[in-house]
Amino acid sequence: MTYTFVTLFPNLIEGYFKDSILKRAIDKDILEINYLNPRDYSKNKHFKVDDTAIGGGAGMVMNPQPLFDALDDLKSRNENIHIVFLTPVAKPFVQNDAKRLANKTHIAFVSGRYEGIDERVIEKYADEVFSIGDYILTGGELASLVICDAVSRNIDGVLGNAQSLEVESFETPLLEAPSFSKPKIYEGLCVPSEYLKGNHSKIRSLKLALSEAKTKFFRPEQLIKHNAEQYLL
Repeated sequence: MTYTFVTLFPNLIEGYFKDSILKRAIDKDILEINYLNPRDYSKNKHFKVDDTAIGGGAGMVMNPQPLFDALDDLKSRNENIHIVFLTPVAKPFVQNDAKRLANKTHIAFVSGRYEGIDERVIEKYADEVFSIGDYILTGGELASLVICDAVSRNIDGVLGNAQSLEVESFETPLLEAPSFSKPKIYEGLCVPSEYLKGNHSKIRSLKLALSEAKTKFFRPEQLIKHNAEQYLL
């Protein structure tokens, strides 16, 4: 998988790939990370990439020329590229999107800044538009990283143990059961005794019960959305 981050601030993104799982995936040539800065395509003598909003309103808007030229250049060199824009005014990104996008070969994430991107850019170039939540960020770089990380976990070879994907939250209507590590007792706090007895059937039953309890408490809408009302009884 190749990722291209279209951003005015590549340095905000680069550090994330210098450690841990994604760094190992890059070292194994499973992932490739590229950057494209729209400012490099600006025809303004001061290399400006924003201007006042037509129709009024506070703040500046990323204007179309640098992004049109940057994305035209990107598409001319990558026929199969899938272009994703990050904005709070879009459909929510969910786990099924992560699994589906993992089958792409090249994804470009376009990160907005200021008060957003001229809508004509999105209309012309977006294959998909996502929001990661109902809140406002300073820019789209964090949202790009969130989606990149979620997608990458579903690519063969990225995780050391692919089986871990099978029990994660959002693979079923239930949130993942609590996890525990050694020691068995720490500062008077104990691991559930059933986890320690080695009866895997009973451990699975307990984990299911704990998953149900967590989901009912934190995300009951998950059960309704997936027609899993039996867990709400």
